Amino acid sequence: MNYPNTPFCIPAIRSIIPEKLKPFVIILFLIIIQFSGGVYLASISEMIETTALLQEDIMMAGYASLIGMALNFVYMFRIKCAIPPKNTFLICGTVIIIANLIAMHTTSVPLLVGVCFIAGFFRMQATFECNSTIQLWLTPKRDMSVFFCWVYLIVNSSINLSGIMTVYLSVLGEWHYMQWTIIGLMCLLLLIVILIYQNVSTMPPIPFLGIDWLGMIMWGSIALSILFICIYGEHYDWWNGTPIQIATIFGIIILGLTLWRSSFIRHPYIFLETLTKPIVWSSILVIIIADILLAPSHIFEHALMKNILHYNEQHLISLNWIGFMGTIVAVIFTWQFFAIRKWTYQRMLVIAFSCICIYLCYFYFFIDYNLPKKSLFFPIFIRNMGYVIMAITVLTSLTRLSFPHHFFQGVTLQNLFSASLGSAIGTAIVERLFKITITKNAMLLSSTIDGINNSHQQIQIPFLHGIVQQQALMISMKEIYGYLLSLSLISLLIILIRKSSFKPTNVIHPKFKTLRKQLKHELKMKLRFKIWKQGFDKFNTSK
Repeated sequence: MNYPNTPFCIPAIRSIIPEKLKPFVIILFLIIIQFSGGVYLASISEMIETTALLQEDIMMAGYASLIGMALNFVYMFRIKCAIPPKNTFLICGTVIIIANLIAMHTTSVPLLVGVCFIAGFFRMQATFECNSTIQLWLTPKRDMSVFFCWVYLIVNSSINLSGIMTVYLSVLGEWHYMQWTIIGLMCLLLLIVILIYQNVSTMPPIPFLGIDWLGMIMWGSIALSILFICIYGEHYDWWNGTPIQIATIFGIIILGLTLWRSSFIRHPYIFLETLTKPIVWSSILVIIIADILLAPSHIFEHALMKNILHYNEQHLISLNWIGFMGTIVAVIFTWQFFAIRKWTYQRMLVIAFSCICIYLCYFYFFIDYNLPKKSLFFPIFIRNMGYVIMAITVLTSLTRLSFPHHFFQGVTLQNLFSASLGSAIGTAIVERLFKITITKNAMLLSSTIDGINNSHQQIQIPFLHGIVQQQALMISMKEIYGYLLSLSLISLLIILIRKSSFKPTNVIHPKFKTLRKQLKHELKMKLRFKIWKQGFDKFNTSK
């Protein structure tokens, strides 16, 4: 089939759609896909009330979906080469619909986690199909620093807006309404795909050879083990509980087997050479530190606003609009100064961690019982701005890895932490520290309550206990913010001391045609090796 020779075109979409409108159709698909998922954590309170699930069960399912998304990065290009765009959307859309139907009706935790994991994998593949289709429209030079600004604009904006949508649908009815809405939107997407897409491949197919599916499952098992320890650790009293001990032993054994297996198979899921790249581990370390510093947004902010300031769910979720604006400003800032003006990685990280320091400093000095809602706007705005700047910068730094294998594998490892494990690890560490701190402060505050008049003891004790607990909560939050502020200042100082002149000047994504030729050449070499080995074995047998 002869495609029109134009600077940018989408041949998979029929000509009945004007060429200028085709990218906006893809953007519509992208937004619908980003809003989808198996469970929606914004409605976690309603799910706990109407099901027999624990909060940890729902969190495990939600994070498992993000792990499934991250594991797709290694093979997303291979899948794109093997399956035409129309079939990709039909398959991924159908899987997401089935996942939402199962998530609504099951109370089996293993089934829910497994379904969300699979849905996340297919959701990422559909997302890649959209983004790769309009990549040249977004950046004709294939500049990854520009492209990653777009990626985080869509991803982080969808997180904030889907939370708002989930809560308001729950207020109008129940938490199932979000699942039904997503199912309806996905059905609309499938209908549009059937009507306007033609069943053609945008590039010659590459067969599913040289793909280490077992390796992907093993790395996924390691990630799920870490996730289980972080989420259920407090529930099972950490390593005093048998489930955490079993998960730890299982994770260590699987990690050992995975690394041993990767040392001798021809095309492992993650090359051992990729694990030796300093840029991979430095980017992961930056993400973990940032997630530890921002863990109060998952723990303290909700407790402060709901238990002390007594905000309802609608007031809480309305603050997502502020986070959304922070994301927009961060993306525009990063695009202008990092992608266009090519500021250094160090300067961008200094700005990002400075924003995080300001966020922690604000809550450390201004947290109070009578904190007005308007005073929360600035710290939430600056928090989201700092994280998005950091995330785009760190992701772009991985373009220093060679394409295709090391880059996609490095992105997979980094996204395992940025999307899921980093947040879980940071939350687990800060939550444990908070529990120790609040216990200590509650004991200190209640130590002087011993001279109570016996006649009023029954009335005064509950009243005083409530005051002590509330005061201990406030003091403990301020203390933790102080610890994290100190850590953020130390991190910022280290970034400032480590002089670096690296700029995002050589971050051009190779053409898909070039990547395909490399993969095709590797597969040919593998087939030749396999044929030679079979002939050699036959010769030895006959001899």
